[in-house]
Amino acid sequence: MELKIYKDKNEVAKEFSSYLADFVATKETVHIALSGGSTPKIVFHRLASDYAAKIDWSKIHFYWGDERCVPPTDEQSNYKMTVDHLFSKITMPEENIHRVLGENNPTGEAMRYANLLEINLDRVDGIPQFDLVILGMGDDGHTASIFPHEIALWHAEDHCVVAMHPDSGQERVSINGKVINKSKEVAFLVTGESKADKVTEIINKTGDHKSYPASLVNPESGNLVWFLDHSAASGVRGD
Repeated sequence: MELKIYKDKNEVAKEFSSYLADFVATKETVHIALSGGSTPKIVFHRLASDYAAKIDWSKIHFYWGDERCVPPTDEQSNYKMTVDHLFSKITMPEENIHRVLGENNPTGEAMRYANLLEINLDRVDGIPQFDLVILGMGDDGHTASIFPHEIALWHAEDHCVVAMHPDSGQERVSINGKVINKSKEVAFLVTGESKADKVTEIINKTGDHKSYPASLVNPESGNLVWFLDHSAASGVRGD
């Protein structure tokens, strides 16, 4: 596990963008699972503004670690957020964008997307392997769309599962923990004071950390990088 701690979310976005550019530069083809959320939005904006012409976007195939079961035009769509803040501002092949069809039947779409991953990605021990999975973390310790009340989904046999938000009841399609931990590299993007308690418990392995899905992220390759701002890392840093 590697901790990268920066002043604020803008600094996190700047440094992660540099990290991603370097990551992509060393490979011929890159398969990346994206995350939704406020921090990735800032990262996408930074990538579009600083790296539109510096990254060979044609080498990258983009997927999503999770998606809300809404149409692609819905403001809650992770796909729409990525289009608005990144894809609409760079040049890349349309066929390299592999979105979750949130407007479809959730169960059927989870099966379709799992099959897509099996076709497009190399499989290790029968599990599709991403080059990089980008994750966020909620205030409750959830990641992708595996929430604490459905933590058993982490170990599901199916590569993609249908999860439900505990408050809204909104359904979401999410990759499971086996796919996340099979990735060659996993990067957490976590910012804000509201995340500090969970970050501290997970990294220090204290409190109720075992009940948080984010604590189960442990890629077999060993390449796990946390990009944190000072607020989120305050407990880890001993402030």
